[in-house]
Amino acid sequence: MSEKQYHIGLSHEDGAKYAIIPGDPGRVPMIAEYLDNAEAVCCNREFNTYAGTLDGERVLVTSTGIGGPSAAICIEELANVGVDTIIRVGTCGGMAAKVAAGDVVIASGAIRMDGTSKEYMPIEFPAVADIDVTCALRQAAVELGAVSHTGVVHCKDSFYGQQAPRTMGTADELLYKWDAWIKAGALASEMESSTLFVVSALRGIRSGAVFSCVWNQMTAGEAMPKDRVTDTTTAIKVAVEAMRSLIRKDSV
Repeated sequence: MSEKQYHIGLSHEDGAKYAIIPGDPGRVPMIAEYLDNAEAVCCNREFNTYAGTLDGERVLVTSTGIGGPSAAICIEELANVGVDTIIRVGTCGGMAAKVAAGDVVIASGAIRMDGTSKEYMPIEFPAVADIDVTCALRQAAVELGAVSHTGVVHCKDSFYGQQAPRTMGTADELLYKWDAWIKAGALASEMESSTLFVVSALRGIRSGAVFSCVWNQMTAGEAMPKDRVTDTTTAIKVAVEAMRSLIRKDSV
């Protein structure tokens, strides 16, 4: 058996071409329920992996933890065991007024406010989702009857820098930039997409991302609202059906 990857604990024999990556390790078995013959493979640190099949093709479900650094590690090591197609499914906070709690957001690109992607490519390089994966996600959302929005998302490293910017030493910069993102139509904010898109571009992986909106921060203000939607079932279904569509197209 080939050597196991240092962090995710998978060897090439455990690998697959396709992977769905949530952030939360606890969401992995929830996603795996939509696969056939799903079973736990490995759990190390924040990286929890199950494997199953869609239309007879092996699919991994591996959690990345929170933020760009651990997401980059996961993507690199998944690529090392043969993965060439990734769909991230996670949560986000709405920014555009039209994005309501419970809606699905599909990222066509990401604002690179993270630090990790800057160690992969200069900041001038855009963080853009693969067009085929994005189209598959959009079509899946339509077929499932989900309320969805497609566009640019804001990706950052500091959850509380976004949630409570006035408490930070960089408050003026954070508030100025947040206002700029809003003016340009950014849909939502999350913490891994820019790393996913940039690492994927460099490593030759096609990737996309879909999110379940937990709340709209512009409506809630600078506080986590008591009323929020934490059920990610719709976004999970969109990710799974999009992956199924990609697998079918690849087999033709």
